[in-house]
Amino acid sequence: MSKTALTVYGANWCGDCRRAKKFLGEHRIPYAWVDITDNENAIALVEKANDGKRRIPTLVFEDDRILTNPSNAELADALGLETKARLSFYDVVIVGSGPAGLTAALYLAREGMEVLVIEKGGLGGQAGITDRLDNFPGFPDGISGEDFAERLVRQARRFGVEVLQAKEVVNVRPEGEVHYVETADGAEYGGRAVVLATGATYRRLEVAGEDRLIGAGIHFCATCDGPFYRDKHLVVVGGGNSAAEEGLFLTRFADHVTFLVRGEAFSAAPLVVDKIEQHKKITLRYNTEVTAFEGDSQLTGVVIESQGETETLEPAAVFVFIGLSPNSEGLPSKIARDVDGFITTDRALESSLKGVFAAGDVRAGSTHQAASAAGEGATVALMVRQYLRAH
Repeated sequence: MSKTALTVYGANWCGDCRRAKKFLGEHRIPYAWVDITDNENAIALVEKANDGKRRIPTLVFEDDRILTNPSNAELADALGLETKARLSFYDVVIVGSGPAGLTAALYLAREGMEVLVIEKGGLGGQAGITDRLDNFPGFPDGISGEDFAERLVRQARRFGVEVLQAKEVVNVRPEGEVHYVETADGAEYGGRAVVLATGATYRRLEVAGEDRLIGAGIHFCATCDGPFYRDKHLVVVGGGNSAAEEGLFLTRFADHVTFLVRGEAFSAAPLVVDKIEQHKKITLRYNTEVTAFEGDSQLTGVVIESQGETETLEPAAVFVFIGLSPNSEGLPSKIARDVDGFITTDRALESSLKGVFAAGDVRAGSTHQAASAAGEGATVALMVRQYLRAH
């Protein structure tokens, strides 16, 4: 993973600025954010870098390189991310680099197979953006999500796994006994078998104002965006384990955190709930739903309804953790899903498309835990091995 330091100059109303920040956050690239609005020094720097024009986002690297409104591909190249594969055909192509995908990759590579992993976001998946893993076997003192992801990637590469970053898979096309995985840039990579370990992403509330303000006060990753709101009042929406753990993490930066829980109680683990209930920086509001977000270019208000009464809160930002949606878009209709979009598989973890397997959070019936995802990765590797021996 790149450790390139950079500063992003932009404005909260700028869509391309939000896109660049999202890309950097997904790939866990450290950066400083400078809003040029009413900041004369920042405006002067941007103008100097762009021949007198105020073009944003302007990205200034530690080594004085400057990029102005780069595409994601240009940004990936500048950061030194691996975006070109060594081969065009592999024994197995794995889509997704979370615990399931990387565990499957290293198991298969250890047997001498050519394995390609394709990832559109940060290596390590959701586990990589988790503040801390305290329930993964073998780490009695816990481990940070970033460290855990780095170890997974390093271990996979030690066995010869090839990893592509910043590449979105848009199709899986069968052709005889071969499957071709197509990426958004038009490239295709063939494989005798394919493993879909694309994971899942946090659901949205789907209320007025949400789409407009994502990245401008509405966030889905406390680790990525929490540090930008030091000494501010923050709101967390959700009552499950993710909401509880991410909200506790936010207390490191925030002056105060208000939880909005739709039900009458948390559904998170009792140990975590106890920490929340005893935390001096946390306020809990049950039986409360968000009905709208206010603000044009920046979040200014959160409209909530509780027991028939409507109220508007004015936090600096809102972090939404209300469950997961599978990353199964872009896959052919031949790959069956359940009503929620999760990929259905047989006992061998093979999907309805012969030679295409699924493991981890994207699979229907998964438990959405890092340890079980790693277990499914090992299992699917053994199932793929059996499949390849028979074909």
